[in-house]
Amino acid sequence: MLTKGNTAPMFYRILARFPQNFSFCFAYGSGVKQQLGYDSVNKKKNMIDLIYTVDNAHRWHASNLERNPDHYSALQFLGSGFITKYQETIGAKVFFNTLIPIPEEDVIIKYGVVTTKDLLEDLNDWTNLYLAGRLHKPVEIIRTATGSKIQNAIDNNLKAGVHAALLLLPEKFTEFELFREISSLSYAGDFRMIFGENKDKVNNIVRPQLENFRNLYSPTIAQLRHVLNLPPESSDNSVCSQDLSEKTILYHLSHLPKWPVRRIVCTQTSGRYRQDTEDILAAVSKSSNYQETVSRCLRSIVWQSSVKQSIKNIPSAGISKSLKYSWSKALKTFNL
Repeated sequence: MLTKGNTAPMFYRILARFPQNFSFCFAYGSGVKQQLGYDSVNKKKNMIDLIYTVDNAHRWHASNLERNPDHYSALQFLGSGFITKYQETIGAKVFFNTLIPIPEEDVIIKYGVVTTKDLLEDLNDWTNLYLAGRLHKPVEIIRTATGSKIQNAIDNNLKAGVHAALLLLPEKFTEFELFREISSLSYAGDFRMIFGENKDKVNNIVRPQLENFRNLYSPTIAQLRHVLNLPPESSDNSVCSQDLSEKTILYHLSHLPKWPVRRIVCTQTSGRYRQDTEDILAAVSKSSNYQETVSRCLRSIVWQSSVKQSIKNIPSAGISKSLKYSWSKALKTFNL
């Protein structure tokens, strides 16, 4: 993990290597934010993950192919138009270049490219719960969005994360369990958690970053004081409680993003999406297995996007890099 003192200048130097027509950029992962189980002494071991948000993917890739053709696999020979279509129509609508060495900084990066439209859709609607899931955790904002749309969508995503987590938690839980549940939303159902990730990944993310999670979620939690009780001077083991009345469950269900709501409705209507959404959510709130209904729908979203995106990443990375990257993930699975 990079220390706060030297992070910003290095990020600015890395960003200078890329086309500047991007509107928002953040970094995430063990190379940026502390995670248990990773080498905190030799920080260079951890790859830095970046996400570039662009208004026009075709223009950005065309420019980046001129600047950094070696970042791309053989897909570069099909041109920026093909790469853009590949990005925007398959999986979670993100195009990744991975295992990119930056010798001057002595780091390795992986970066994804997503259009502003697709990022907003995932944050607001949870169409894939992919980048939305990454932004449920503390990240390093490298370039702040100039407009309000992205920031508003980020805030909506955080609020939805709390509503979803509370639906899945019992009446009493700890602060650590709350943040762990939020962080788990985009991992439950991810096939990479079966083979390709450390089984303790979520705990390892949350435990060393509790203060960052508190800062990230304090505005949302303050708005939910009428249904959620967190001790004012809380620690990770402080007992929290929530209202589990049917009215409150319905309140949380009604504040889930569009895609989970649509899936919940479909499961209750044998796959036929009807207009009486409020009645169906009210019926779910009265059900004794509402938690399983919500969990199953969220898992199905994550499963589909993670499988498609992982398959998509093989051609974009190339066979050699894909094997190398997969091997490093396999080592995490078995804690090697």
